Amino acid sequence: MILALYCPDIAQNAGTCLRTGACLGVEVHLIEPAGFPMGDAGFRRAGMDYIDQVTWRRHASFEAFDSARRAASQRLILFTTRGAEPLFGFRFRPDDVLLFGRESAGAPEAVHAAADARLRIPMRPGVRSLNVAVSAGIALAEALRQTGGLPE
Repeated sequence: MILALYCPDIAQNAGTCLRTGACLGVEVHLIEPAGFPMGDAGFRRAGMDYIDQVTWRRHASFEAFDSARRAASQRLILFTTRGAEPLFGFRFRPDDVLLFGRESAGAPEAVHAAADARLRIPMRPGVRSLNVAVSAGIALAEALRQTGGLPE
């Protein structure tokens, strides 16, 4: 399983997702451009010493990321407030790529079109969205639970 962030805006959220990847044993992919200088220094505050324990990759663009994902025959699962299908009704596979959009604007239509599924995390009416790092943690926990990938 892979956690991917599309053009993240906030270094602390990206760092938190890297820390989550380290704790759950999940590789993290960061798709540029980002809203901050990408690299260890930008992630240290939120990711702390966990950054050394996670495998992460940078992609220069969504097209480069999507090409690599397609070459590996992995499904792209986009999490979006516009998703028609709730997270908890979806059946994950161990090699799925879970993609989260940028904090300020989500993911553009081209990313939606490339996705094999568009899921939403159920929330009560009247609220806009969860923090991207919180959403990633919820989604990863469910996907790993379903596929037997949670650490003991």
